[in-house]
Amino acid sequence: MKKLALVVLLSVATTALAGDVVKRGDAIPADAKVTPLAQVLDKPEDFTKTTVVTDGVVKAACKQAGCWMEIVPAEGKDGVRVTFKDYGFFVPKDSKGMRAKMAGVIEIKTLSKEEADHLEHEGATLKRNEDGTARELSFVASGVELMK
Repeated sequence: MKKLALVVLLSVATTALAGDVVKRGDAIPADAKVTPLAQVLDKPEDFTKTTVVTDGVVKAACKQAGCWMEIVPAEGKDGVRVTFKDYGFFVPKDSKGMRAKMAGVIEIKTLSKEEADHLEHEGATLKRNEDGTARELSFVASGVELMK
């Protein structure tokens, strides 16, 4: 509980000091090469072992705590659910519509029916298999910057 309170306090303080940019997690170097999200999604296997910096638009964020967000390359396109390394930070629950820049790696896994149900309850968009499971590409971010 103390850790969660500290994360929330730091999040509020960081937001207040950052102006129009909300920064969470590790800093993203200003000169980092940005790989378009569409390119990352075309060949996700290429981005599972090394850190990549990519960007997009926040389609949705966890309604409960801001513990994940969905990023798309452009409105109307498929995207990726973004989680945060070691559950170390959250994003504002009202991040929808913000531009996002993030550093991290792609993870490819199959969610159980229960995991998929839980995420959909929080507002995630998933493509389900017939048995209720879902194959998910997720992006585990070590750092995020959100811009209005």
